[in-house]
Amino acid sequence: MAHYVGPKARINRRFAVKSNDETKGDILGIFESAGALRATKRRPFAPGMARPRGRKSVYGQSLAEKQKIKYAYGISERQLRKLYAIAKRQQGNTGENLKVLCERRLDNVIRCAGLAKTRPQARQGVAHRHFLVNGVPTTAASFSVRPGDVITVKKSEKLQEMYKAIFEEMKTVSASSWLTVDEENLAITVTSMPMAADFCLPIEIDLVVEFLAR
Repeated sequence: MAHYVGPKARINRRFAVKSNDETKGDILGIFESAGALRATKRRPFAPGMARPRGRKSVYGQSLAEKQKIKYAYGISERQLRKLYAIAKRQQGNTGENLKVLCERRLDNVIRCAGLAKTRPQARQGVAHRHFLVNGVPTTAASFSVRPGDVITVKKSEKLQEMYKAIFEEMKTVSASSWLTVDEENLAITVTSMPMAADFCLPIEIDLVVEFLAR
C-alpha cells in the first residue's frame, strides 16, 4: 500500500466522490493522474461486474475512508497508525491533527507547491534525491516539514529544466497559503504550519479516527 503500483483508475472509481457546488459537482479522485481522472469521469461507479447494493455498515464506511487516506498519501497501515498515535497525543481535535500531519509530508509539500503533478511523482523525485531540505539531500517522502524549512531542487541543469517545466504547467494550481515558492530558484519555503482546512481530499476524517481507535 505504501507504494501502490496497481491500476489507479480502479481505485478512483471505487472511491469516487462528487465534489461540492463550488466545483460544479465534478468527480474527485484519490489519484490525480490524467488517465485515472478521465476513467473516473467516464465511468463514475465502482469497478466490477456487479454494482454494490444497499448501504455499507458503519465498519465498512470507516474502512473505506481509511483506505482512501492510505492510497492518497501513499502510506502503509503501520505509518497511518503511527501518525494517529502522534495526533492523539497532541492537543486539539485528533482528526484535524491527523490531517495536518499528512499535509506536512515532504512529497505532499512538493505537490502542493506545484513542483510535481501528483504525489507519486513527488515521491519518486524525493526517492531519487532530486530535492534538498535545508541544503541536505533526503530520500524520505514521509519527512515532516516545519515552519522555516526550505526545500530546493538539486543543482543539476537537467533537473532544473524539468522542474521548471512542471512548475510552468502547474501554475494554474495555486500554491497553498502556508508555502512560498521562489520560481527563479525553484525553492519552497514553509512559512507556517498547515491548517486542517488545507486538507482538501474527499475523506471523512472522523470515520478514520473512529476506525483507528478500535
